[in-house]
Amino acid sequence: MDVLLDEEEATVRDTMRKFLAAECPPNLVRASEKEETAYSRVLWKKMAELGWLGIALPERHGGQGLPLTYLGLLLEEAGRHLAPVPLHSATVAAYVLSKYGSGEQLDWIARMVNGDAILSYAVQGPDGRWDALGAGLIGRREGGRWRLTGTRTFVDNFRISDRCLVLFQDDVGEVSAALLDPKAAGIQHLPLVPTAKDGQDRVSFQAVEVLAEHIVAGGKNLARDLCDFAALATAAQMAGAARRDMEFAVAHAKMREAFGQPIGAFQVIQHLLVDMLIAVDGVDLLTREAFWRLQNGLPASVEASQAKAFASDKCVVVARSSQQIHGGMGFMLEFDLHLWYRRIASWSLRCGTTIEHRRLVAQALLDRPGAVRLGASLAI
Repeated sequence: MDVLLDEEEATVRDTMRKFLAAECPPNLVRASEKEETAYSRVLWKKMAELGWLGIALPERHGGQGLPLTYLGLLLEEAGRHLAPVPLHSATVAAYVLSKYGSGEQLDWIARMVNGDAILSYAVQGPDGRWDALGAGLIGRREGGRWRLTGTRTFVDNFRISDRCLVLFQDDVGEVSAALLDPKAAGIQHLPLVPTAKDGQDRVSFQAVEVLAEHIVAGGKNLARDLCDFAALATAAQMAGAARRDMEFAVAHAKMREAFGQPIGAFQVIQHLLVDMLIAVDGVDLLTREAFWRLQNGLPASVEASQAKAFASDKCVVVARSSQQIHGGMGFMLEFDLHLWYRRIASWSLRCGTTIEHRRLVAQALLDRPGAVRLGASLAI
């Protein structure tokens, strides 16, 4: 595979970048932080009108049917401009539904593509653990229906979503998924205040009724795909945000003078900027490779975990280094640079931490029979 963009991909990326630069200035991000919904409805509808919400979804569901790598580019640009829209949660849920959904469940994909509905997903348990086991939420069968009791934490955009794809464990310990109405009886949500100041909630389920038509088939395969794709999408957003943060630092190093010359002339600053570039390029390489593997039907669990682990580690370093290069003003809440730091820091803890994803990669290496061989195709 070639992780470098071809002419068409570069053109699409540049178009996205120009649009978001014009429509998503930092003051829009700040204004969205103060809204209870924590997102810009106007920007969401404009992106829907451009067809971007379904860029990599099948045409039969209203999408454009482009390769997943194009969705990766969109997520990178959304991260670059900190776009206050529920793009991540909606596209992740829609992607999984397009593979495993049936009947009326599939109708929600087209509604999301048109910008008329918002989708979310719920994975993390009450302890914040990121896994595909559905722990923390138990479903007990009652005839032809289920009753869900438990908690999901750090659920993106639950407060504004029309349907939420929820992982749970049945009464024999098997993982299942249900597409639920967030306003259903027995569901309560508590808004959280993450570092990013975007819309996350703690959701409690008290004997919530789940009918057979709410269950999304797929079991552990669905759960694994959901966790992999969500982690990878987060890594793509982080890559875009970190690259923009690095560009701010480069521009400042060229302009800011000390001892009669730009601070970028000092070797210590040069080394710091080079390390930042290597980190961002590394995240780009890993995320684009994982998207390419998913597009071609290849196992990508290890690659997704590699991308998220590396992004959670290195993108935070990039954000901190950018603040250091900017000096004292880089740490001021009123300075726009702080918006990028807060998002990157918050995203690094979502959809699995560095430690959690390194554990998944190690598990794939160590649980295989025979000697460990670097470069071998692995699957979790």
